[in-house]
Amino acid sequence: MTTDSRMMGWLLGIVLGWGTLSAGGYPTIFETRSPYNHIIVQEDAEGLRYLLFSENGAHQSVRRPGQPGSLELPYSRSMMIGLACVQEPRRILVVGLGGGSIPSFLHLHYPRARIDCAEIDASVIDVAKRFFGFEEDARLRARLADGRKFIEETASRYDLIFLDAYGDDFIPPALATREFLLAVRRALSPQGIVLGNIWSRFSNPQYDSMLATYLDVFPQVYRFEVPAGGNIIFLAIPRSGRLDREDLARKATAASDQRNFGFDLGALVRFGFQDARELELDAPVLADPK
Repeated sequence: MTTDSRMMGWLLGIVLGWGTLSAGGYPTIFETRSPYNHIIVQEDAEGLRYLLFSENGAHQSVRRPGQPGSLELPYSRSMMIGLACVQEPRRILVVGLGGGSIPSFLHLHYPRARIDCAEIDASVIDVAKRFFGFEEDARLRARLADGRKFIEETASRYDLIFLDAYGDDFIPPALATREFLLAVRRALSPQGIVLGNIWSRFSNPQYDSMLATYLDVFPQVYRFEVPAGGNIIFLAIPRSGRLDREDLARKATAASDQRNFGFDLGALVRFGFQDARELELDAPVLADPK
């Protein structure tokens, strides 16, 4: 698949309201059903592998096995913006494993950090290892656990928490409420921040309420539009203050240059930055059912 054809896939995803690359009809090399997902693995002529959770669904992960430093999906690169805020993370939590692209990338570039991945579906963990090159070691572990329960029960405190446990066209209600985000906030270290991958308003009727809920829990919330994608990244900070767009962009570029990310993180900051506190929202805060 050429770069041009891959870009056409991204643009099609925007038109159809998908947050990631649209399914391209590539040959299926593995398929199974778990209690949680219909798991499909496809492979194109260039050796890229695609993880889907439904036929013709959004791509949950795109990886070339053996290349842990590759982030093929636009939203996954934008999620790295948090590394401009926490430049030497010691503990990282990723909720939602997929093909393991995000934790593998973090492990490659921050080998001293301890990384936990909370994934509710044992079959997803198995597929990530068998088909997408995901490998555990002493500092990178996949935890078979419900993401919310893991956060509520962990005694660890994390410098970075990535929330990426969303399906094709829905966000689990339990991962969107005020009570959940309060638990996320408690799981942060004193310098910690949260990155959330959120479906955009176009395909997510709960978008305004999700943003209102983040703003209710965190003193600082910033949103970043993702180039060539239908996702929005929320960056939430449990401390008062204000990030400056250009200062953050400079730090992001420095981080990506120093660690050899292969893309300019600062350009992603400049493209999508917005202080969510400047927005006028008329939406209820989401709460657990009584």
